[in-house]
Amino acid sequence: MNSPFENPVRPPLPPLLQGASNFRDVGGYPTAGGQRVRRQQVFRSDHLAGLTEADMARLQTLGVSHSLDFRGQAECAATPYAIAGIERVALSIEPTVIARMQSLVAQGVVPTTEETVELMCETYRDFVNRNADTYGRFMKHLLEQPTPQVFHCTAGKDRTGFAAALLLSALGVERRIILDDYLLTNQLYKRDVRLEGTGHPHVMKVLWQVQPEFLQAAFEAVDTQHGGMQDYLHGAIGLCHQELAELQRMLLED
Repeated sequence: MNSPFENPVRPPLPPLLQGASNFRDVGGYPTAGGQRVRRQQVFRSDHLAGLTEADMARLQTLGVSHSLDFRGQAECAATPYAIAGIERVALSIEPTVIARMQSLVAQGVVPTTEETVELMCETYRDFVNRNADTYGRFMKHLLEQPTPQVFHCTAGKDRTGFAAALLLSALGVERRIILDDYLLTNQLYKRDVRLEGTGHPHVMKVLWQVQPEFLQAAFEAVDTQHGGMQDYLHGAIGLCHQELAELQRMLLED
């Protein structure tokens, strides 16, 4: 079975899974060095609690052995899942943007669209600076378990979006292509009001979509505070040169 995306700008094909709207293959993208990310090795998704029996069978057919779950404790408790043959690995990153928003609402403050965008940008800077250990564990797990894996959070857009950007960066994919992949969430993710909670429409629209500014804020933090992606991978993320080379060997093809 082919990847749902043959190139970064191709419109999405019908979903691979019925119960996970933002599930897709990270593979298929070209690198700056002329190679290509292997297909059917690493997948990204929104949460997996709504999978059908056919979906679970499809994951088994794909050979997926691990699901790397970035959701926080309350999210996992609200939408738990267990899939036969797939080991769930908790890589918890609590959704701090929700806590910040609740704090503002408690003070009687309704953020503007611009303020909400900046709040999201700050969340992405936190991914870079406060959650590097967790993202380092994510990268190490991909190395230690060289079998098809899926990583996800609730919507598969922010914590998952940065994880995908980090992985594709480590593999040598150009940022413009990474941004194209990131923005596909706005086409693929089906919003679920049961998971979103309540809030002012202009605020919720920002919180439950992705914008280029969000990921660019993370890249800017990597560049200005960590000396660029290579230094970030070797420093805060904790990959030595040999580990990075092995990851590339595993996940790239000519």
